[in-house]
Amino acid sequence: MKSKFSYNATVISCIEVTGEIRIIRVRLDQPGFRFKAGQYTMLGLLRDAPRVPEAQPEDNDVEPGGDPMIRRAYSIASGSIQDEYLEFYISVVSSGALTPRLFALAEGDRLYVGGKAKGLFTLDRVPQQSNVLLVGTGTGLAPYVSMLRSEVLANRERRIAVLHGASFSWDLGYRRELESLALYNDHFNYIPTISRPQVDHDWQGLTGRIPPYLEDPTLEELCGFELEPGPSHVLLCGNPAMIEDATGRLERRGYRQKRPREPGNLHMEKYW
Repeated sequence: MKSKFSYNATVISCIEVTGEIRIIRVRLDQPGFRFKAGQYTMLGLLRDAPRVPEAQPEDNDVEPGGDPMIRRAYSIASGSIQDEYLEFYISVVSSGALTPRLFALAEGDRLYVGGKAKGLFTLDRVPQQSNVLLVGTGTGLAPYVSMLRSEVLANRERRIAVLHGASFSWDLGYRRELESLALYNDHFNYIPTISRPQVDHDWQGLTGRIPPYLEDPTLEELCGFELEPGPSHVLLCGNPAMIEDATGRLERRGYRQKRPREPGNLHMEKYW
């Protein structure tokens, strides 16, 4: 079966954060791709594309005559106000279908990028005057990086903070960029935490998983604003288990999920 999709973009750089995490930048053949910060698009490679040597056997069965193109959704990390390239923050799933192929890409290689951006995980429904806490695990940081690069830091009327959790300090992608933003923007704070400090001996920052911090009074001091449902909104992105735990804790504080045609101050995007 011939796929109706074809390669339409070129890899211009692959930045290795760790052996399991990369930042991939791609340039589209046709310029003018438009998106809102927080949205996602599809990436795709043919099934006969090479996989990294260390990848495990694929855990999915392919039906005979199935589509030869593997496509998955990925949040866009680049800012929406620049159009030179699209950036993606990706962690490898060694038994997966697409990521071991994406990790085999090198500069100059070709791939498929979806024709349009999708998703409602944006700041459109967050009032301009509301403070915002962006909570993410792993590569769930990607849409927040896009938001910060696009428009959030231009609005100095509200405070914003990023609470990012990872297993180890070396997994904290974009750490240097976010530390620099926090240093030069007094309305923004960056709050990283790692869950395995027993291995990461040089780490001097916060430790532990994210959800308990949402009930810790010291978090408000780190954010620089009160975590009250009226004046502040919270966005959750990443591990579904983290989102479920965090949602329960925030709802006990009075936050309510944003649903279609229903107001709310708690927004979420579950990964994988």
